Amino acid sequence: MCGIVGMCGNSDAVPVLISGLKRLEYRGYDSAGIAVSLPDGLESRRSVGRLSNLEKRLSTKPLAAAVGIGHTRWATHGEASERNSHPHFDQENRIALVHNGIIENYQELKAPLLEQGITFQSETDTEVLVQHLAACTQDGTEFLSALCAALQDARGAYALGILNQAEPGRLYAARLGSPLIVGRGPDGVYIASDVPAILPQVDEVIYLEDGQIARLSENEVELFDLQGNPVSPEWKQVELEENAVDSAGFETFMLKEIHEQTRVLQGLLDRYVSGEQVLLPDLNLNDEALRSIDRMMIVSCGTAFYAGMYGRLLIEKFTDLPVETDLASEFRYRDPKLSANTLVLAVSQSGETADTLASIKMAKEQGCPILSICNVEGSSLVRESQHLLYTHAGPEIGVASTKAFTAQLMAFALLALHIAKLRGDMPADRSHRMICELRGIPLCIHRVLEQREHIQSIAEKHHDGPSSLYLGRRFNYPIALEGALKNKEISYQHAEGYAAGEMKHGPIALINEALPVICICTDTEDEVAEKMISNLREVQARNGRIIAIATEGDTRLDGLAGDIIFVPRSLERFSPMVNVVALQLLAYYAAHARGTDIDKPRNLAKSVTVE
Repeated sequence: MCGIVGMCGNSDAVPVLISGLKRLEYRGYDSAGIAVSLPDGLESRRSVGRLSNLEKRLSTKPLAAAVGIGHTRWATHGEASERNSHPHFDQENRIALVHNGIIENYQELKAPLLEQGITFQSETDTEVLVQHLAACTQDGTEFLSALCAALQDARGAYALGILNQAEPGRLYAARLGSPLIVGRGPDGVYIASDVPAILPQVDEVIYLEDGQIARLSENEVELFDLQGNPVSPEWKQVELEENAVDSAGFETFMLKEIHEQTRVLQGLLDRYVSGEQVLLPDLNLNDEALRSIDRMMIVSCGTAFYAGMYGRLLIEKFTDLPVETDLASEFRYRDPKLSANTLVLAVSQSGETADTLASIKMAKEQGCPILSICNVEGSSLVRESQHLLYTHAGPEIGVASTKAFTAQLMAFALLALHIAKLRGDMPADRSHRMICELRGIPLCIHRVLEQREHIQSIAEKHHDGPSSLYLGRRFNYPIALEGALKNKEISYQHAEGYAAGEMKHGPIALINEALPVICICTDTEDEVAEKMISNLREVQARNGRIIAIATEGDTRLDGLAGDIIFVPRSLERFSPMVNVVALQLLAYYAAHARGTDIDKPRNLAKSVTVE
């Protein structure tokens, strides 16, 4: 979950490294550092905390070089301290290395090094790897061969940027399980964890495959496998626009991304809906293939798991397919019963979520077809999947997901309609009505965004409590879970999401006059609405602070809820895309009132690339 950037070019690399790290700081902000190749050897600067601390260090002790590597850290081994910061060096300062991932057998590699008298300066698995690499070069082995040998000895996951003092004009990179790209532009060649880090510098990129090593010099990129055999590079044109990673005048990236949801969802509709038909060109699933599927399994983590819960409800509502959801971190360890007729659907914003990737690899080994809902073209998940549905949300910089989540919800809605049509499970007139309803969702979201000042006033009224409870039913139960998660992530207020019918099975014991209870009450179509009103009365009877999300014009909550956020009317099955925006803003302004770092919440990183 750390961020890596590197440059080998014809101008000073240090400003490029710092600029790239700023764009990667959402991947980790415990510490940061850079290392460069100078005529008389390798030199580094490292600092604990935010990147601004490293910039201060560089202002007093500047560096300038044409070749360098940089790193922003999310700690896995060892506390956040300068000695644990990257880059790490071997004992003789001949090799510098930055690393994203985990070397699982680092203790095994460390033992013989200790016997040889190697002194370790840090607690990290990364230093073990660089010391082991140095040991592989001691008999005069050519550096590329030594690197291949060292990486064959390592178990786990890694994305690496490496400098070798003996080759001052070169930069090495390697990847296994953690994302890494190589880019080229007018001023040199580059490596990075994500394209946005080097977007201003590059025109083309290579997405390194697992088990590949890159050797870069100013005008050349060579690829090799772990046996040292040459590999032909496959360059891809960069299509991302520079303004996609700019805050565009908003106070935070998260606030910008909340406001982008209208555009993102409208873009999905424009891209995938033609007239009254849903067309998913990358799905590659025809009606014959879909008819052979007798079960669907959705696997994902975190926010994407809640999107999967929504997707399950919608697909089962629109089709006769049985659907299950599972956390990817549990799925691969519970011996799931799969067959070639089980369609496994993975959901991930980054396409690099470690547990999700491991789960689909296991499912593929059992013969399952893999369908992925993903935001990042060229990601590991995309390359592992036969069937794809891109969310096209654009880069999401805020650690707490917003627009990527609503894009996943819309993707599930379009997928459910598409599957229903191909399997013959939905009449054409009903399908047309559903598409018309979906077309109205972006405007509904816009109208929620117009209420941000009202939502802010509610957040400021209730932000100071130690805890909060979120309740929802059916399609909005996953949204209650997501609303609670957003609050926990950025405001650090403890929050729990519950199916409202489960409130009496434990959480009701917590309710008193100090507990905000956020109730999603927009289910107006059938008995679910009355059940939800009954739940509110139970909260009211115990003096809980009720904050309701309700449909415009609904008077049933008058005198029942202390605060109400009214949202435009939409079908219950599509209302989560609208309701969650109100909860995002509620969490955002609670965090704002509590003075937290909203874009970079403590202990969290954007892309969870380690298990």
